[in-house]
Amino acid sequence: MAVKFVLLVNKQGQTRVAQYYEYKDVKTRAADESEIIRKCLARNEKQCSFMEHRNYKLVYRRYASLYFIVGIDEFENELSILEFIHMIVETYDNYFEGVCELDIMFNIEKAHMILDEIVVNGEIVETNRMRILAPVRIIDKAAKESLKMATKK
Repeated sequence: MAVKFVLLVNKQGQTRVAQYYEYKDVKTRAADESEIIRKCLARNEKQCSFMEHRNYKLVYRRYASLYFIVGIDEFENELSILEFIHMIVETYDNYFEGVCELDIMFNIEKAHMILDEIVVNGEIVETNRMRILAPVRIIDKAAKESLKMATKK
C-alpha cells in the first residue's frame, strides 16, 4: 500500500478533509494529525516539500490557503506524489470551477467522492480527470433532474 492518508488542511491548521487508507483508532489519528500539521505548517517555502515522520514519508504542497499532505510508505517516489497532489488540485479545480476552501467545506461529500475515485485501498488507480469526474457529474445530473421533478408536482 503506497498511500497511507491524504489530508487537506488550511493555514490555521484545521483539517478540512482527512482520508485514511489503513486503520488507526481515532485518538491516534488525532494525535498524529496534529503533529503532522504542526510539522508541515512550521516549514518555510524554501524547505523541501517532503520529510520523514515515524514509519512513513510526508509529501505536502500548499495551494492558496490549503495544504495538501500525503503520507506514503518509504518505497514510494516523492516526486510522483507531488504530481499526484497537483492532479488532485487540478481535478478539484475542474469540478468546483476555481476551488477554494469554502468549496471543500460545503461540498465535503463531493471532495471525498473525488478522492475515492482516484485512490482505492491506498493505491492510485485513476489519473484521468474526465474518468474521475464522470460519476460525480452523473450524480449531480440525477439530483438536478429529481429536483426538477419534485418542483413540477
